[in-house]
Amino acid sequence: MTDIAESSKGAELFPEFKGLFKLIKLEVDGLSDRQLDYTSTRWTWSDWSIRNQLSHMASLIPRWLVVRWGNELFPQGNHGIRDLDSITNSTSDRRLDDEIYWGKNKILCLLNQYLVLACDVLRERSVGYLRSRSINRDATPQWKSMSRAHHTGITAEGDPASGTMTLEATFRHIYFEEVTHLYNIQRLKKAQSLPLSVKVPEVGYWMLDDWDRSEP
Repeated sequence: MTDIAESSKGAELFPEFKGLFKLIKLEVDGLSDRQLDYTSTRWTWSDWSIRNQLSHMASLIPRWLVVRWGNELFPQGNHGIRDLDSITNSTSDRRLDDEIYWGKNKILCLLNQYLVLACDVLRERSVGYLRSRSINRDATPQWKSMSRAHHTGITAEGDPASGTMTLEATFRHIYFEEVTHLYNIQRLKKAQSLPLSVKVPEVGYWMLDDWDRSEP
């Protein structure tokens, strides 16, 4: 949707956010704790269990929109997240604090809350606003590859790649992350011979030529 008007709301640019929670929830409905916690050393993507994947999918949204973009989007701190410290200072790697947020329903509740927050921002801000604001992004080894999934809004220089990221690209990144980890959840289900429930959108990082798409 590159021809969308700058005055249009961000929700028109990213309509896929509206149904994202339902897509994710359907894929994990009915899973037992044993199925949620399955890991394997056979593949790099199976280091994290389905529960770990979900926790990361929830935590990444406020880490981008509130921690990195908070001064711009929520200057009065009106983001509605009560326990931000447990996200920013979580002892669990890039996840919600496992000691606090372990139950699937508890994680899903937060994922839904954070996706609602993302949708609120998209409803309130224009496309022009999303494209005109940018932040500096820390250098990481993955960004040299991941930046190729973005047609606009990203700069990536050096190795490891650092650069800038517009708010538009941030929302695209969040969506690409959610979809890619949903793909990982499906692979973890396949490894357990469990049936799949949804079709993962074929966009984003997991569709890159150099992405590890190994299957069980």
